[in-house]
Amino acid sequence: MQNKNDAVCFCPLEGVIDVISKKWALLIINAVGNYGNLRFNRLMEELKGISPKTLADTLKQLQAEELLKRESFAEIPPRVEYSLTKDGEGLREAVIPILKWAATRQCSKRKKCSASYGKIPAHRIRDRALKKETVTRPEPCGSA
Repeated sequence: MQNKNDAVCFCPLEGVIDVISKKWALLIINAVGNYGNLRFNRLMEELKGISPKTLADTLKQLQAEELLKRESFAEIPPRVEYSLTKDGEGLREAVIPILKWAATRQCSKRKKCSASYGKIPAHRIRDRALKKETVTRPEPCGSA
């Protein structure tokens, strides 16, 4: 018999799941996590195929959920950088086991990255502390 205090429910996901389930959200979290902080145009480069409006809207939603921090610098020209909050870093770390699970689940069907994500540099998780990419599947990713 399970104790009521041991139960885990989906309630804490309310709100945040609506944001992170969108196509670009986890890729943005990962891109920022790969580099520590990124400016808007660099995010556009890392997320090939995203429109400026979609990026701006998703950045605002991630900020509202306190997963990303936006820092403005009083310079000319103005400079804005995005970085992960503590919760954003935690989310990025929490996603890695799901990616590993998905990679082993699809291992027999796929030998390289999907066409939709393979062209996006931010689809790979880079461990900044180790200065290398974390391989999330038994075989290396087939994209460049």
